[in-house]
Amino acid sequence: QVQLVESGGGLVQAGGSLRLSCAASGSIFRINFMGWFRQAPGKQRELVAAITNVGSTNYADSVKGRFTISRDNAKNTVYLQMNSLKPEDTAVYYCKIAGPISGYWGQGTQVTVSS
Repeated sequence: QVQLVESGGGLVQAGGSLRLSCAASGSIFRINFMGWFRQAPGKQRELVAAITNVGSTNYADSVKGRFTISRDNAKNTVYLQMNSLKPEDTAVYYCKIAGPISGYWGQGTQVTVSS
């Protein structure tokens, strides 16, 4: 059974930084997608950043230049370095790791940015 365990969320002041981690336990066949989504109260879940198996990255316009996604293939782990955080980044952040057959979600970690 595959489980994704997230860590690194918390409370930070505007302008601060946080690093989220998401580690997959168990085997996922041919991972081709690792990404971070977020959902703020009353809003839909949105893609924040994604990285493919060949290292191509994609970012939401709102986080470009501030967030960096990276991965450790050997550890089946994806990271999200968040710098210059803004109050509007406040949300529950979810990781997703997927292969061609199935995808898995993390449990979510709260990120709160105070002004």
